[in-house]
Parts: sequence; C-alpha cells; structure tokens
Amino acid sequence: QFNGTAGIWRRKTIEDAGGWEADTLTEDLDLSYRAQLKGWRIVYLEKFPSPAELPAEMYSLKSQQYRWMKGGAENARKLLPAVWGSKLRFSQKLHASAHLMASGVFIFVFISGVFSVPLLFALHQLGIPPSFFAIFMVSLLCIISVYYVANVQAELKEESYGKLLFKFVFLFPLFLALSMGLSLHNTIAVLQGYRGKKSPFVRTPKFNIQTIRDTFRKRSYIAAKLSWTTVCEGLLAVYFAGGFIYGLYLQSNPFLMFHFLLAIG
Repeated sequence: QFNGTAGIWRRKTIEDAGGWEADTLTEDLDLSYRAQLKGWRIVYLEKFPSPAELPAEMYSLKSQQYRWMKGGAENARKLLPAVWGSKLRFSQKLHASAHLMASGVFIFVFISGVFSVPLLFALHQLGIPPSFFAIFMVSLLCIISVYYVANVQAELKEESYGKLLFKFVFLFPLFLALSMGLSLHNTIAVLQGYRGKKSPFVRTPKFNIQTIRDTFRKRSYIAAKLSWTTVCEGLLAVYFAGGFIYGLYLQSNPFLMFHFLLAIG
C-alpha cells in the first residue's frame, strides 16, 4: 500500500483508479487498492529513506492510531466486495482480506485481556492445565519474527548488527505493551469504522522535534482534558495489575507476562 508519505504517483494511475475519495479516513489505502484492482503495481524502494516525524506524546499517537484503525475498518467495509468480485487469485484475495481487516486484531486483544482475569479464577475449577496455553506462544513468535526482520535485518540504518539487536531486545517488549495498552482505544475506532460512523480527519500533531532538547509541552496541540476512554484505560491498568498480583498469589504462570504487559501498557 501507499501509506500517505514519501510516494510518487503517476497522474494517469490516480485518474484510472477513480481519483482520491474522501469517504474513509485512510484515503491513501483506499486509492492503493483501487489502483491495484485496475492492474497497477506499487514498487517499494526500501533503500531510499525519507525523514519523517513520529508522534512525540500520547495524544498524538492516539490521534494517529484512531485514524489508521478506523480508516482500515472503513476500507475493509468498502473494498472487500470489490476484492472478492475481482479476477485476482484466491491467495491474493485472502491476503488482501487479512490486510484490510488487520486492525480488527485489537478487538480480540481487548476481549482476551478482559476475560483472561476471570479465566485465571476459573482455571482450577475447569481443570485446564496451564501447559494448554503454550500453543499460543506460536503467535507471539510470529510477531517477534516480523518485527525482528523489519528492525534488525532491513537495510535501512547504518548501525552495527549488535546495536540494532540490543535496541530491538529492549524496545520490542515496550512496543508490545504499548500496543496492548491501546487495545480499548483502537477497538472503539475499529467498531466505529465497521458501523460506518463518520468522523472528521484529525491530523497527527507535529512539533518539529529534532533533538533531545526539543519539547512539545508548551504547544497548544496538547489535549487539556482526559477523555472517558483514557479514564477507562486507567481503570484497566488497575484491573490487570490486580490480575498479575493474583497470579503471583496463586503461583499460576500462564497469564503473568500477559497481565504485566497489559498493566504497563
């Protein structure tokens, strides 16, 4: 897909695909699919980096994530009929469906997180051995392998392998915790996208932070109030911390790391 930045389009491609459309929050993803359904190819030039500013604080990250997750769901609703009605190979249709519906993973992260705490109470009564959950480690290994390739093996940075590996080992658990911590916020966005609820395009705030000395604290972008979603996330942090402590008390290991990462996130 073309993800909105650092891309060059042929005008003929845009016109042939039907032009830009504003009925989803991720119009770049929408145009990418419509162009490819018309037979155009997108070429990803991995070795040509383009500087960009990442979200510097939580409000900015949430603003970006909301737009991406809801827009992805809107595009799934809009484009899946066209994908399955096209002449693409079955494997391509399956791949496109998994890609368009990828934001839906946060719904299942949220559900599994919330229900894992009462399940901790019920494990003994249900007679389920803790080793039963080991099979789900396979999915974690899949995620680790994807991000390992992207952050350590990709030829994007002029750093030593050892330094890249060290940064990955340190940052990946934090990334995982943060992603899980955003599951409620992103679930709301995805469900709104599938329901077809419209909302304005809120751009990701930019602060021109280029060095460690730069700050965002005096900018008017910063949200002054806590939203009800953020309050609920605070309550969930206490909820998952309680699940972690109760797991220690029971000496039950299956959900310890899961609850710890959820509470931190």
